[in-house]
Amino acid sequence: MALVPLSDVLQPALQHGYAVAGLVTLGWEDTRAFVAAAEAEGCPVILQAGPGCREHTPLTVLAAMFRHLADNADVPVVAHLDHGYSMEECRQAIDCGFTSVMYDGSRKPLQQNIDETAAIVAVAHAAGVSCEGEIGFVGYAEGEESHGTVPEEAAKFARETAVDAMAISVGNVHLQSDSVSQLDEARIRQIQLQCDVPLVIHGGSGVTIEQRVHLARTTAICKYNIGTELRMAFGKALRESVNKDAARFDRVSILKDTHEPVMNAARRVMNAIKAS
Repeated sequence: MALVPLSDVLQPALQHGYAVAGLVTLGWEDTRAFVAAAEAEGCPVILQAGPGCREHTPLTVLAAMFRHLADNADVPVVAHLDHGYSMEECRQAIDCGFTSVMYDGSRKPLQQNIDETAAIVAVAHAAGVSCEGEIGFVGYAEGEESHGTVPEEAAKFARETAVDAMAISVGNVHLQSDSVSQLDEARIRQIQLQCDVPLVIHGGSGVTIEQRVHLARTTAICKYNIGTELRMAFGKALRESVNKDAARFDRVSILKDTHEPVMNAARRVMNAIKAS
């Protein structure tokens, strides 16, 4: 299948009460495993190129890799720029062939965030590309503190930007290595009462599987961003591969050992929240 825009996979999720996994990629090995997992589960997958990934690999290379995998997959695949911080960066992703961009203006004053996000939405939509925005600030484990999303501000943001998906801060935290976050369901419901846009949880690794499922089935949460738990699965598999034979030096043979563990970890993520 060809790459599809984010809205193509999130609108059905919103209508039918499930969620789609936005999986944070770092390279060929994990990205290939994510698509294999989606095919095994028979569900869409959102491949996300975050800032760390983009520091290591040019957007043009990532776009070509995502498209190659999508063209040979039998499930919908979204090529998504995660945490774009400027119009220039989002334009570059669109020009490279990404089918979705996320503009992160969450550290900026509300009206500035709205104005800048709306401008990027207009550029994205003109190119047939989806756009995700963020209102409220999702903090980082052992880093910046979160600032919870105000429902009235979320309604204004959704209305004035026309985003296809809206990331919110409701107790979620980036880079959480344990599932200890307890999302504020009451706040989520207040937000969705005031707008009808699909909602996104960044820092999904910190949320228990049980709450992911519950919120996917009963609220407008349609996308969970999952990175840390999959990187942990990759790291564990890589260490085991290296340590099992001190004489091994061929990185291709070593990295091949990560495929099945990462694929299985991604399958567990997808299986819990996909359409039932």
